[in-house]
Amino acid sequence: MAITAALVKELRDTTGAGMMDAKKALTETDGDMEAAIDWLRTKGLAKAAKKSGRTAAEGLVAVKVEGGKGIAVEVNSETDFVGKNAEFQEMVGKIAGAAVAVDDLDALKAADLGGKTVEEVITAKIATIGENMSLRRMAVLEGETVVSYVHNAATEGMGKIGVLVALKGDNEAFGRQVAMHVAAVNPASLGEADLDPELVAREKAILTEQARESGKPEQVIEKMIEGRMKKFLSEVTLLGQSFVINPDLTVAQAAAEAGVEVTGFVRLEVGEGIEKETEDFAAEVAKAAQG
Repeated sequence: MAITAALVKELRDTTGAGMMDAKKALTETDGDMEAAIDWLRTKGLAKAAKKSGRTAAEGLVAVKVEGGKGIAVEVNSETDFVGKNAEFQEMVGKIAGAAVAVDDLDALKAADLGGKTVEEVITAKIATIGENMSLRRMAVLEGETVVSYVHNAATEGMGKIGVLVALKGDNEAFGRQVAMHVAAVNPASLGEADLDPELVAREKAILTEQARESGKPEQVIEKMIEGRMKKFLSEVTLLGQSFVINPDLTVAQAAAEAGVEVTGFVRLEVGEGIEKETEDFAAEVAKAAQG
């Protein structure tokens, strides 16, 4: 029978499955609604769809470096339990491996992983593990030397914070120190030129208002603003920050002493920017037990 848009919509509303999955299910079952529902359940797609509305703010960041290219990917789950699950970790590791061959998130989602796309592999894992999951972010960094570091590692190459640092020159030991600095301090940008103009403007407006409240002459206020902005820029830019390994030097100065130049960095932290639902530990355990 003809597979109409109305039929596809009805199946989607009933199961929560995606449009293409619903259409395929109806095609495979010759438009039989009940059989199509069973087909989706057999494939785990209906079950996965039920969980797609849950907040996935836990999970892992994985990093991988091949030659002068480094990648970092964030794969989220609902609970920290899953981040410690060997099956989940294996999937994240394979996704990171596939990410080296692509350049952006959409290409990664469509990349082949053992005969299925990465997106299909994640959907299947949602059904087997029983939590909502998502491939949220991917970052690429290239340079003469690229070094990776994982903070709070769950297993090799993946943990709660993943960092990549690119250097002009060859000093991996120093690059790792800078990566640890980035993990700890979380700079806003590499240098002043890379800062978000809105962030700079907002900070300057705040500092200007504070300076004017002092009631001092305008020329004094200008110097106060200039000094405070200089301090702000040194605190938020990687190259201007005091190096955690040797606070007497800025990162830029330490790099010069190490015979290299820091040309870029990436820092991904699991769940940053996601509004998490407040839930007590007992409720989290109960949810995990229910599947």
